[in-house]
Amino acid sequence: MDTTTAMVGGLVLAFFGGVLLLWCAAEVRLRLRVRRRGLSAVATVIAEDDVHGRLDSAPLLSFSVPPAVGGTGACGIAGLVVARPRGHTPLRRPDRFAPGASVRICYDPQRPSRVVLAAGEISRAALVDLLWSVLGAGCLAAGAGLLAAAGG
Repeated sequence: MDTTTAMVGGLVLAFFGGVLLLWCAAEVRLRLRVRRRGLSAVATVIAEDDVHGRLDSAPLLSFSVPPAVGGTGACGIAGLVVARPRGHTPLRRPDRFAPGASVRICYDPQRPSRVVLAAGEISRAALVDLLWSVLGAGCLAAGAGLLAAAGG
């Protein structure tokens, strides 16, 4: 492999792997913080009007927040928040997220639009987080290997 190609490929892989690892760590930290310190609620899955929204595996949720919580960060009127949950979403939307279904959530009282599914509503989230982290670490290692081979 040409030295320039190896350097550019190594830089791209290392950058991608590093950013992916940082993103995974930030998402896991955010979800854990919202689940621990956030407020619990029950949201309703609402039907989506546009085609692109129906293709999204994360359901569109609607829930009410008390007026003291629904300050400037709330989306909507009179404490009604419409948001998609952060975190693990499968490729296809499970049947339990059909429009009209009730879902347990946790939300950030400072920013009610920051929503995560409650711990009992998700399965295999740790496995998916681990797989994304392994992908990031693998890209970072491959990039570092290419950079080392090109430099030496």
